[in-house]
Order: sequence, then C-alpha cells, then structure tokens
Amino acid sequence: MSCVNEFVDLIIQSDNDYQELDRVYLYNRICALVGDDNHQSDADLKLALIKTAILNNKITDDPTNKEILNDQLMDFVTPLPSRVNQKFWNLYQQSPESATNYFYQMSQDNDYIKVKAIAKNISYNVATDYGALEITINLSKPEKDPKAIAAASQQTQTGYPKCQLCLENEGYLGRLGYPARTNHRVIRFTLGGQTWGFQYSPYAYFSEHAIFLNQIHQPMIINQHTFNNLLEIVRIFPQYFVGSNADLPIVGGSMLSHDHYQGGRHDFPMMKAPLARKIAIPVANVEAGIVKWPMSTIRLSSEGPEALVKAATLIHENWMNYSDEMVDIRAYTNETRHHTVTPIAYRKNDKYILDIVLRDNQTSVKYPEGIFHPHQDVQHIKKENIGLIEVMGRAILPARLKIELKEVERYLLNQPNKMAAYHKTWADQLKKNYDLSDDNVEKIVDKETGLIFKRVLEDAGVFKWNDQGQTAFDKFIGSLI
Repeated sequence: MSCVNEFVDLIIQSDNDYQELDRVYLYNRICALVGDDNHQSDADLKLALIKTAILNNKITDDPTNKEILNDQLMDFVTPLPSRVNQKFWNLYQQSPESATNYFYQMSQDNDYIKVKAIAKNISYNVATDYGALEITINLSKPEKDPKAIAAASQQTQTGYPKCQLCLENEGYLGRLGYPARTNHRVIRFTLGGQTWGFQYSPYAYFSEHAIFLNQIHQPMIINQHTFNNLLEIVRIFPQYFVGSNADLPIVGGSMLSHDHYQGGRHDFPMMKAPLARKIAIPVANVEAGIVKWPMSTIRLSSEGPEALVKAATLIHENWMNYSDEMVDIRAYTNETRHHTVTPIAYRKNDKYILDIVLRDNQTSVKYPEGIFHPHQDVQHIKKENIGLIEVMGRAILPARLKIELKEVERYLLNQPNKMAAYHKTWADQLKKNYDLSDDNVEKIVDKETGLIFKRVLEDAGVFKWNDQGQTAFDKFIGSLI
C-alpha cells in the first residue's frame, strides 16, 4: 500500500468529519500536495509523504517547506476549529479536566505539540536552600535556517499575522521565517468581557504548557484587570496555574507586544516553597506572607478571588512608586518607570493563591544589562531575561550548553577540550573545590549548573536574603497602608 493510501486510511479513522465516501477525494487532495508518483515507504508515514513531495518536486528539501507540508498534511486529521470548540465545551460540562485532556491529546496527536522534539530536552533537579530547582537545557526548537532568514529579509512583510500569538495564526500556512500553523486550533472563551484564546505551546517547557491570549493585538500591561483575569482563569480551569510575564523590558518575557498569559499543569518549585514569615496586609479575608524564595515574592491566599485582587492591586500600586536608595531600588529615573510585578495564580486546598513577585529593570554603569538581572559572572550559563517560568524555578537554559558543558567536563579531567573561554573562571573554581573523576564529573557539573541558576534568581531578587535586604522588604510591607 502506498504512503498516500495509508495516510488516507489514517484521516478516515481520525476524529473528524471525513468518511469512507471521501476516500477518492482525499487521495487526490494528498496527491496534489505530494505528487502522483514515487510514493515512498517509511516507518514514519509523514516522513514518507515529505520524501515523496521532494522527489516529485512539489517542495524543495529545506526546513521551511518541510514544516509547511507537514502541518498541511496533519490538518487533514484535525477537526475544524468550530468542531474542536464545540467538543471542548461539551466535555467541559463533564469537568474542566475532561475538556483540557481532550484538547491536549488532540494537540499532540496532530503534531501541533512537537512531542518528539520536546523529548530531546535535558532535564534534572538540583537541591538548593530554596528547595529543588528544575534545570532544563532547551533542545526542542529547531535551529533557524540561515537561508530562510536571508530569504525572509528580502520578502515584502505583509504584517499578517501581526505576531505569533495572534488568533489569526489558526490555520495559517506559514512562510520563510514564520512558522506553519495549518493544524493549529484555538479554544475561544470570554475573559473580562473580551474574547480570548486558549492554546498549547508547540515547544512546551512543562506539562500542558498553555497560552491564554487576547483576541486584540495590544501590548502587555499589568494592572487590576490582570489580577482579575488570572484568578478568573484558575476558576475556569482549577487544575491549572496561570501567570503573566512582567510588562517591562529586561524583566519581562520575549513577547511584550501581545497581551497574553502562560499556564498549565505543573507544580513549580516556587509554588512548593514555604512562607519565611507571615505579614499583615490591610485587606480583609486575605492571608499574606513573604515566601522563602530567591526572588522577592509576596504570597496572598483567600477563599475567594475578590479580596486577592484588592490586595494585589494595593501591592502593585505601591511598588510602582516605591524607592529605597539604600538597596538600589528606584521606581523612576526621570520619566522612565522601572517597577512592575510578575503575578502567578493557582488553587490549593480550596483556596485561591496569588504570588506577587516584585521586579525592577534598572541598569547601571556596574550592571549595564540590569541591576536585578543575571550578573556577568553567571552569564556564561544564563544571560537571557528571567521570565515567568524561570521566576518560578524552572531554568530554560540555551542549547549551546549541551556541548559546552561536556567540554567543561573534559577540561576538569585535564583531557583535550575546546572549552569556551568564558567558562574558565568557573571551571577553575570547580577544580579547586572537588576531587574530580570520570565517575563524578557529570553529576558535579550538573549540580553546579543548578547552583548557578540559584545565583541567577538571587541576582534578580530586589530584596536580598540578608539582614539589610529583609529589613528593607519589611519596610516596603510597612508602606502598604
């Protein structure tokens, strides 16, 4: 049986509207994409179809065209958006978990979530004073094709879709320098009186990594409306956490141009962290405390969301204008605002919880990348912005480290190596601190990489875990009147 016939069988067996009567129609539709001849065989059916298309000169053998064809093919096994939404909300009547289980499984089955690519990621935990931190080296996202980048720069930019988070990506073919989304589906729901979308991340950083995105392409902003939205999402999906990246450069995420949140089913290290001490917040029916966490975090909890919104708004509005020169905290430089928060909402033991992480994006002569950003001595491991996921204790480290850390291990064992010069100071310190051998070097490098990430988070904390820092933190809490 040809790969085209096998794929037609798969389409008819899938959860969509195609039936046996559609067989000839589907065969011709697939041949229009891959060609009538040279039908290839491969254990991976999609790969066989892509090979067929290349042999028949339907596409060129490059990452962009192969991705576009892959998603066009998988669109055939994916129900229409209207049907996905209908089934999702019908299942929601049984339970929120039934609905998300369906949507998550469908998004994996149709290859929107890149399960095979995600499996390449390196992941392990490292014990610290703040609990076990989660270390990942991100290997799932494909390398950018230099030819595609060059070609894309010569293309006329249409401005459609405006960004990769817009609802207009649903079913979008893709182009040079812009991902294919033909098999992409988005659940619609109402949030704060507006239409929002719910989808999963194609290159997930944790289980059921979800994205909640505004139908309107507008910049991210943290305000009272944000706190309302986050708590409403965990009311709708009580099995998920949801949080927002900060809304300023340096301390914000990589997509500040489109209003969105991230969530999913994962118990992050920060969420497990205990309170270091309770604090008094002048809002009724709210329990509050400072979390034992490297980044300055206030935890609010209540049986209902309304009081939490009031307390979070009080903290946010005070922080936006709060300065303490003794600990390098300044709300403004001339007219430039430096303060914001990273808020995270979730449910635990029938209570709503809202963690408010204080952020400051100042720079200085000493710290040009950011006073509360990974400092230069740890940038050999992590120099990128500390966004929502990392705030909560899951490191997303660059792919370069997979090779670079192996070279560090060779250096530590006095073997021939090509270790990057920027690792040398760190590696020399490891040589002094450990009795290294073939049996323990990998574990030691993994552990010390995790401890560097701990330092990264400490650098990003505005109130340090020393007497001066915690006294300053209490002073800020005292200003909440």
